[in-house]
Amino acid sequence: MLTLYHCADARSFRALWALEELGVPYELKLLPFPPRVRAPEYLAENPLGTIPLLVDGATRMTESSAIVQYLTVKHGGPLLVGPDDPAYGAWLNWLYLGEATLTFPQTLVLRYTRLEPKERRNPQVAEDYGRWFMARLRAVDTALQGAEHLCAGRFTAADISVGYALLLAETLGLHERFSPAVAAYWARLQGRDGFKSAKAAQANEAVPDWQT
Repeated sequence: MLTLYHCADARSFRALWALEELGVPYELKLLPFPPRVRAPEYLAENPLGTIPLLVDGATRMTESSAIVQYLTVKHGGPLLVGPDDPAYGAWLNWLYLGEATLTFPQTLVLRYTRLEPKERRNPQVAEDYGRWFMARLRAVDTALQGAEHLCAGRFTAADISVGYALLLAETLGLHERFSPAVAAYWARLQGRDGFKSAKAAQANEAVPDWQT
């Protein structure tokens, strides 16, 4: 059985959401955030101390978008867009844009508003990177003009990757700046059974310090 090490609403939520959408059995190990500080025993499993960690036999993976792709390719189903599909390139691009382009600037907002000691917090840095995120989000808005999903005319793993970036944006209060198309898309994603099941699976986890 697969094992997923996870912190509530952290990047590992991508993997958790994918597992629920795919209906793949897994064991969930919930950790406090950040685990490298609050659960140092986790370093024996992942020396980086980062989340997620997916263990599938001898396979161990720590990159959230790559994990989603791994699960989707290995288990098939509607989350996958194959190489013969005209949307394959767009699918891959959105899958990694969700992390590298959309989540990265938000980590700076998170760090300089909630994670750093109060004397090191920097509202100007947070605002600058919040604007960076919103500028990059224009690509999502453009893709959603006249469309329900990002590519292939249906819900895919690409929507999970970008959807997590929207979840983080809501945590940080950036969702108030969403365009109407992005806001409606985010509402649709939250209405999916897989999203709701992933939220339920982590429901017993204590709220991370950076969300309080």
